[in-house]
Amino acid sequence: MKIPKRIASAVINSLKGGVVPRIGLPYITVGRELEIDALLHDVDIIAEGGASFRFIVGKYGSGKSFLLQTIRSHVMDRNFVVVDADLSPERRLQGTKGQGLATYKELIRNMSTKTRPDGGALTLILDRWISGIQSETVAESGLDTSDPRFRKLVEQKIYTVISALNEMVHGFDFAKLLTIYFHAYWDGDDESKAKVVKWFRGEYTTKTEAKSELGVNIIITDDDWYEYIKLFAVFLKQAGYSGLLVLIDELVNIYKVPNSITRQYNYEKILTMYNDTLQGKAQYLGIIMGGTPQCIEDTRRGVYSYEALRSRLAEGRFGREGVKDMLAPVIHLTPLTNEEMLVLIEKLTDIHAQLFGYAPTLTQEDMVQFIQIEFGRIGADSHITPREVIRDFIELLDIVYQNPQLQVAQLLQSGSFSYAQPQTDGGDGEDAVAPEFAEFDI
Repeated sequence: MKIPKRIASAVINSLKGGVVPRIGLPYITVGRELEIDALLHDVDIIAEGGASFRFIVGKYGSGKSFLLQTIRSHVMDRNFVVVDADLSPERRLQGTKGQGLATYKELIRNMSTKTRPDGGALTLILDRWISGIQSETVAESGLDTSDPRFRKLVEQKIYTVISALNEMVHGFDFAKLLTIYFHAYWDGDDESKAKVVKWFRGEYTTKTEAKSELGVNIIITDDDWYEYIKLFAVFLKQAGYSGLLVLIDELVNIYKVPNSITRQYNYEKILTMYNDTLQGKAQYLGIIMGGTPQCIEDTRRGVYSYEALRSRLAEGRFGREGVKDMLAPVIHLTPLTNEEMLVLIEKLTDIHAQLFGYAPTLTQEDMVQFIQIEFGRIGADSHITPREVIRDFIELLDIVYQNPQLQVAQLLQSGSFSYAQPQTDGGDGEDAVAPEFAEFDI
């Protein structure tokens, strides 16, 4: 399996740093077939005009972000537009100081398509939409683009697309801005185009500024940003895409909010999104949120502290260990098996060797021994995560590559080598166990 050096470098460096690479995921995807199949089934429903909402729940380093990025890659290949954001103290779903709007801005900044997978695709999407309508009009009418009647026909098609938005909340203004963009595109007015894009990105801070520059007396705010996500989903379908997928990770940052009322407002926003998608109030829209078991299931300050969500999301009486319900709104990630981890480190060995241009020296026995040592530590069955194992293994590959005289088997068995030391309870640092938060409710 030949992998380009640029991708190999991104994969190895990202994983060594404990983060998920945004490219090259197909080269290292192992397991998770059931989860991926379930989420891709949702994607089929979204493409037909439905909507979906899922939570991906797993411990730190268990593969939540990896699964989200894998789905992101899959759906872009299916002509979806993807927006994603990690929540943080500055980015929430709702806030009084622009935290909700900050999340919206991050989502739009990261708007990605198959041809623009690294984000910043908004202008490309708008231009492609208008260009596509022009091409259709030429094919259907046979008119030359310089013919005065041509612009009229293009305008009619544009209005047909945006009329589907007028019935939605804020749809009239959204449609008006698309019209302004179309005229600016046609006239080669890059300044006006930039102003419309600035508005869609949520960067106007006052209605006065938006009114003077664009003639619209409305701006995107903390309270209504989600309505514009729904508008984008419908517009993107009209513009030739399959739909919109929203990925929001690090829900733990809502769990960490010390003020209980602020947390409740954020959970209320999640409830609105959940109800909209399940009740048919949203179309062509999928939402996936990632969080730790604690930030979801803690009934004092987690998602389940909001009774309306707990009653909708909590497992039923038939759920039990080892039985997965992939149709439930909450997908719990189970640890990768030892066999799956072995396959993963085999792939990493190949990628590392291709990146640095050497013949792999680790044998199958070496890799099996490495897995046995990692999972043989006390508490590993419940505490060790793929992130830790991967980081350890890449460090081992780096050491062996830089010190070819070392025997891998001796290295692994060495009393001075940290991997070979049996781990004691509580000695694995903060990565192994989800941290507890000591803030008090206000």
